[in-house]
Amino acid sequence: MVERTLLVEHRYLNLPVQNGAEKRLVRFMVDGAEVYRFDIELAEGEPDFWVYADLAPFQGTRLTVAVDDVCEDALAALVQSETPMGMDDLYSEKYRPQFHFTSRRGWLNDPNGLVFYDGMYHLFYQHNPYGWSWGNMHWGHAVSPDLVHWQELGDVLYPDRLGVMFSGCAVVDWQNTTGFQEGDDPPLVLIYTAAGEPYTQCLAYSTDGGETWVKYAANPVLGHIAGHNRDPKVIWHAPSQQWVMALYLAGYDYALFGSPDLKTWRKLCDVHIGDATECPDFFELPVDGDPTNTCWVFWGANGNYVLGSFDGETFTPQTEVLRYAGGGDSYAAQTWSDTPDGRHIQIAWLRVNLPGMPFNQMMAFPCELTLRTTPASGSDRFPQSVRLYSWPVQEIETLYRRTYRWQDSPIAPGENPLNGIQGDLFDIHAEFAPGAATAISFVIRGVTVTYDVLQGVLTCEGRTASLPLVDGNVRLRILVDRASLEIYGADGLVALPSGVIPPADDRTLCLCVQGGPALVHALTVYELESAWR
Repeated sequence: MVERTLLVEHRYLNLPVQNGAEKRLVRFMVDGAEVYRFDIELAEGEPDFWVYADLAPFQGTRLTVAVDDVCEDALAALVQSETPMGMDDLYSEKYRPQFHFTSRRGWLNDPNGLVFYDGMYHLFYQHNPYGWSWGNMHWGHAVSPDLVHWQELGDVLYPDRLGVMFSGCAVVDWQNTTGFQEGDDPPLVLIYTAAGEPYTQCLAYSTDGGETWVKYAANPVLGHIAGHNRDPKVIWHAPSQQWVMALYLAGYDYALFGSPDLKTWRKLCDVHIGDATECPDFFELPVDGDPTNTCWVFWGANGNYVLGSFDGETFTPQTEVLRYAGGGDSYAAQTWSDTPDGRHIQIAWLRVNLPGMPFNQMMAFPCELTLRTTPASGSDRFPQSVRLYSWPVQEIETLYRRTYRWQDSPIAPGENPLNGIQGDLFDIHAEFAPGAATAISFVIRGVTVTYDVLQGVLTCEGRTASLPLVDGNVRLRILVDRASLEIYGADGLVALPSGVIPPADDRTLCLCVQGGPALVHALTVYELESAWR
């Protein structure tokens, strides 16, 4: 073991990372007691990038940094500073998404703790602050006034004696059922999994609107039930005047629990979703906008869901397991609580590796969810039924910079109406009458999105989804960022999110048809500006 003791005089301790290096255990100690530990691929030579530890809790102390089996030069390279090192090109890096949330440094996965309070959307997320790969699970924290422009605030939940910090949710305790309130602000409460041995469910809370957070002293509030039970999603159920928690148990099994105060829980019922594990969500939506006709949605991490009813004790499924979207790279989606306008807004982890970057993975763009009765298509593949629809939130319009439009224009094989348009950030809306065409394709920076008219199938990067016509037309919307294409079809009935990195030297757009001419009823291409500017 190699140790270095330093007087903490600055906010951050910068640590050099080399991807692929042996992981080292780093321990922080104050007065001989361990106060923090994490794994890191600590560079012993030239680093690939720098990460940082927040030293705010240790200001003015003598902090000992101890590392197992590493050369003294690596430890000597640690540097204190008031601002993190290596941030000169922050948000302008080669593969940095420009209108999707990414963390400044390190690995990101599941969205957690989605709550709106006092004018801000809060986004917490699974975060490894010390490496490009999964590990060291903390909760990162960011806020936004509009779901588009984000400010990263740093990590708020750190691993502790109960384990590392796995996924969960957040609520505003408007009635102070927890008794946590100290001033004028109602408590904001995080409900999360501590992934130790065993996995348990815990609370943390804020009494100052989300600026600072304290873990509940009597954690855990729900002990081990089964397997690696995890990922609590909690809502307030007004008819039964209780908090309701959806919790993943094991296999394809989930359960609902009830509580008057978020501290004491009783089991309400079991829920089984075929071929779905982890990260449940549970919410009620009106069907076709009718508040007198609602369904409850029980959702699993891979996008499988069931519709049913809930009476405060039992969730009763009323459909078979349904598949949201067409697969793709999104996972572990969750919805915000306490939205100011009643919208049900969802965000997911969009899985994509970002090579050579000091950060990895990204969030999908937030979408509004609705339940609608799908139009009957006259085929077994697209029967009439109630389904989830998703659509990018309207706030994306704040990024529109330049607009190109076509209307009622025929397109024949060999033609490309998008010739000459170049860029890397777009929001594309399209509606076609297929006519004699057998296929309609966009080629976006070298990445092909194709609708097979004869098969009724949408394809991108080897991923496929059945896509029905709407009033005889193909309707598509495509969000284009530096590391993703998010495709929506049939007004949001179908979604095909893809993590993909286009060739750096290809910024072109192409629209083409095969087999015969088609009619472009409406085509609008919005060029976007960066949300980080």
